[in-house]
Amino acid sequence: MLFDSWTGLWRVLFVGTAAYASLVLVLRASGKRTLSKMNAFDLVVTVALGSTLATVLLNRSVPLAEGVLALALLVFLQYALTWLAVRSPAVENIVKSEPTLLVRNGAWLDGALRRQRVTREEVEAALREHGLADISGAAAVVLETDGSLSVIGKAA
Repeated sequence: MLFDSWTGLWRVLFVGTAAYASLVLVLRASGKRTLSKMNAFDLVVTVALGSTLATVLLNRSVPLAEGVLALALLVFLQYALTWLAVRSPAVENIVKSEPTLLVRNGAWLDGALRRQRVTREEVEAALREHGLADISGAAAVVLETDGSLSVIGKAA
């Protein structure tokens, strides 16, 4: 079916614009931290926000007010969780992972690679991105909490 009705199209335009504007306002009010790339919980919230916005846009049985409330609730819960994590070491330990050393002084740390499910090829690609031909030039390679690899070259 390519076309159902003009009413449906107008609803998507109106509700989509209003829901998007509401999401932008809620995110701006909650601060920069809400969607920063720090951990898996942030990714889950980002995906949930997208899913909620899509549901509000395309599902006629979800009123705009309920959709905006759902978006605001997700952002509030993320804000509350990060607020608690900053103030409570116990919550921080649950929510946040620690960086993991994968290479030290040009040597592979195979146990860490296995635990973090990172291949040598992925580390070697990160080394090349940082201008190092092989592992011998690396003082350290760290798997950061956001999943990126940081490479620290040896002093020349």
